[in-house]
Amino acid sequence: MEFLKNLRIMPKGVIAAIDLSILFISAFLGYLIKFNFEFTFLDFQKNFSGMLFFLIGGLIVMLITKSYDGIVRLAGLKDVVILFKTIIIATLLVGLVILIAVNFLNLKMIIPISVLIISSLISMVFLVIYRFLVKELLIYAKSRTLDKNFRIGMIFGAGEAGTITHEVIKRDSKTNLIIFGFLDDDPKKEGKQIDGKVVYKGLERLTELVEKHGITELVIAIQNLSIQRKREITDECLRLNLHVSIVPPINQWVNGGLEAQAIRDVKIEDLLGRDQISLDKCNINEEIKGKTVLVTGAAGTIGSELSRQIAHYNPKLLILLDQAESPLYELDHELKDLGILCTYKIILSDIRDRRKMNMILRKYRPQVIFHAAAYKHVPMMENYPEESVKCNILGTQILADLAVMTKVEKFVLVSTDKAVNPTNVMGATKRAAEIYVQSLNLFLEKNHKQDYTKFITTRFGNVLGSSGSVIPLFKNQILKGGPVTVTHPEITRYFMTIPEACQLVLEAGAMGNGGEIFVFDMGQPLKILDLAKKMIQLSGKKVNEEIKIVFTGLREGEKLFEELLNDSETVKITHHPKILIAKVHPSNFSKIEGQVSMFYKLIENNSENDIVTHLKSIVPEFISNSSRFEILDRLN
Repeated sequence: MEFLKNLRIMPKGVIAAIDLSILFISAFLGYLIKFNFEFTFLDFQKNFSGMLFFLIGGLIVMLITKSYDGIVRLAGLKDVVILFKTIIIATLLVGLVILIAVNFLNLKMIIPISVLIISSLISMVFLVIYRFLVKELLIYAKSRTLDKNFRIGMIFGAGEAGTITHEVIKRDSKTNLIIFGFLDDDPKKEGKQIDGKVVYKGLERLTELVEKHGITELVIAIQNLSIQRKREITDECLRLNLHVSIVPPINQWVNGGLEAQAIRDVKIEDLLGRDQISLDKCNINEEIKGKTVLVTGAAGTIGSELSRQIAHYNPKLLILLDQAESPLYELDHELKDLGILCTYKIILSDIRDRRKMNMILRKYRPQVIFHAAAYKHVPMMENYPEESVKCNILGTQILADLAVMTKVEKFVLVSTDKAVNPTNVMGATKRAAEIYVQSLNLFLEKNHKQDYTKFITTRFGNVLGSSGSVIPLFKNQILKGGPVTVTHPEITRYFMTIPEACQLVLEAGAMGNGGEIFVFDMGQPLKILDLAKKMIQLSGKKVNEEIKIVFTGLREGEKLFEELLNDSETVKITHHPKILIAKVHPSNFSKIEGQVSMFYKLIENNSENDIVTHLKSIVPEFISNSSRFEILDRLN
């Protein structure tokens, strides 16, 4: 059994030898059947030439069709089709030679046509049967030689993907998973069997099956399963302490086929994303195709994904600008590996460098700018408010002013929900940037009735997997064995996937007419403690037993929950159900321009309290929380 378990691929020569042996035996049986198994009528020496002739005909065709190339343990319908073609062609070839020999060369019939047909039918059956017998024998050997740590699993999804998944798991000699049965939401499939395995309805009997049959794992094998249903299945599995894994999308299957190694653990990103967004691709295409587009912060989480998505809309030139050398270098190589067809230009530069930015905008004349460059880590910016002001406010002012001077058509500012009722320097600087570009848009609209730069703001929450997200932090902590650090047991956050956020940025940028602050539907906020618990469970560990959760207290500037609108803001709906427009009272441009300019002098004086105090005057709703700057609120 151990030999069969380790025998993964039979040599081609062995397969070919077995196939030829079957052809020879089939020809022998063909003669026996013709003579009704009367051995007295069988002249082996006389009929041997006929058997050999059938064998040679089969060998010639086998060399053409390569029927022996298949891996026996993976034998399937395609292999059967190839075998059938081989035998049919061989039969026709031998029959044609017989007709020519008898009718044109006046030779004796080497093998009777009746024997040829009988032999062909027998060989077809035997060639297929032996392959599947060997395949099942290898599977049986695998099940008999499993160690004591084997797992019993269920497959959720009794459709095509579920059937393929079961076949893949069954034939893989390296996995120690045995499938007990299937689960499916379709009531019509309940009670039916797939390869001898019963299909059960939904999750209704999962608890019973776990208790009765020792189920330890569930594999989700439905391609178009909704996020909500995926969460429900995963939550039930975690409640029952089941390991849950998932089959990747069809477009990720290697070489067009699924391998057991591709079945992966469910990740937290699978549960926090949302169902596919419907985009107005025609509108986005009109805004980007054939134009020069500049993305600032192009090497960052949002900027790089924006760049990848924009590239698919065929801009005339895509300018990727960032001050981070290594990430920008990596982005360049990634785009080359992806085979991006549009022309793009990598520029290493800082948006705070007015001279350089002026040179870049005048040289390349971008028609659309997506401004994603920003400092975003809350605790870091709380420690260095000067840097936050220089990048998020003054950098935005420089770029916005130059956009007007170089007649950029649209300027899309990527903002954050932390700009709403900010409790930290980072959020307040992003709100100040929002105020500046919105008031500038209003000024241009009043004084330049046409051909002015349209400024649009997009505002959303945390993105999954970004460098500022808690998810990479939790993953690293779990890998190290814990503890997982949560700042507060009641803290909540909104989450959105990176591709989803960027899709909505592009959609909002396309639909914007200038002056809008677009707010994205972020769904329901998620409790970070629940997120931490679920990530620990998905890793196969027990919360507070194998990996502890430690509360560290709110960080400087951090608040318990984020909002997408402040108390004085309302929203207006758009044609897109996930995009709303915040109704914000605009500021006077001359006033905000003067206020922003004052930062230059304050920075020269190197007084962080004066900088933050001035920032609070621009953003009155900025009330510091868990920060050394709380004293400034008490003084005012």
